[in-house]
Amino acid sequence: MATIHRLISVLRTRGPKQELPNLTINYPGMASISAVPTRNAPSDAVVNPIVFLDISIGGKTVGRIKIELFADRTPRTAENFRQLCTGEHRRNGLPVGYKGAPFHRVVPQFMVQGGDFVRGDGLGVMSIYGEHFADETMERHGEAGMVAMANSGPDTNGCQFYITCAPCEFLDGKHVVFGRVIDGMNVVRLIEQVPLVASKPKLPVIISECGEM
Repeated sequence: MATIHRLISVLRTRGPKQELPNLTINYPGMASISAVPTRNAPSDAVVNPIVFLDISIGGKTVGRIKIELFADRTPRTAENFRQLCTGEHRRNGLPVGYKGAPFHRVVPQFMVQGGDFVRGDGLGVMSIYGEHFADETMERHGEAGMVAMANSGPDTNGCQFYITCAPCEFLDGKHVVFGRVIDGMNVVRLIEQVPLVASKPKLPVIISECGEM
């Protein structure tokens, strides 16, 4: 059988326009064995987009957070976040999105919350689908750096999101996790360390620039 696999491997290395013939091998005392080599099928797997948030604290740029969006698991939520990062979603002909939006709530060793570009205080709601949109697959909050939608109950996703600073399994099943930080967790830690008054940063923490990689 090893001979079959070696021959099929050789046949697969032929140019893309050459036909792959049936392969028949005879062993003494055994019936002939046939195999038809197959070409690798093109992958139609979803490619998860990467977006970035440039952060300033107190007017000083402190770094960039890069986020992989789980378009393969939460396509609508990922697309909402992506378009709000790129500014391609428009209202009344004007781009709307996260550029200039604050992180308005910080709870050390738990999460940092932002994205309210409507009011800036955690009460604003907007999405590319309207005001709210429905929940998707509920991934786990199993580690720091998970990115999830803030909400006021089931199916109330909008623009606000949070980034976990630690595992938060108690939130599993309540919020849609749609991405993860792949670079810039040190910037999240800087946000986490900002002086606070009742979870509100004393210094403005702003998404100064954002987009897609």
